[in-house]
Amino acid sequence: MPFNSQTVLIVAAILFALGLVGVLTRKNIIFILISVEIMLNAAGLAFVAAGMRWGQPDGQIMFLFVLAMAAAEVSVGLALVLQAHHQYRSLDIDQMKALKDEVPG
Repeated sequence: MPFNSQTVLIVAAILFALGLVGVLTRKNIIFILISVEIMLNAAGLAFVAAGMRWGQPDGQIMFLFVLAMAAAEVSVGLALVLQAHHQYRSLDIDQMKALKDEVPG
C-alpha cells in the first residue's frame, strides 16, 4: 500500500508533537534527549516526505544529514549526562537546579 506525502507529514507532525511534549514535561535528562531524538526523526521523516512529493532524492540526502547530526547530539549528550551524574549524583533537572542554587559563589 503506497503512502501519500500528506499522510507521512501528518505522522511526522504527530511524532514532533510527542517529542516536544516529552522535552517540556520530562525531568530526567535521558528522557529529554530521547525526546529530542524523536523530534529529529520527525524532521527527517518530513524531509523524506517532501522529497517523495517532488520526486527528488534531496529529502533522503537531508535525512542523512539529520542522522549525522543526531549521532553527534547523542555523543555530546551522553558526555554531558555522565558529567552531570558525576557532579550532582542525579539526573533530575529540578534537583540539579536546587543543588546549584545552594552552592555559594
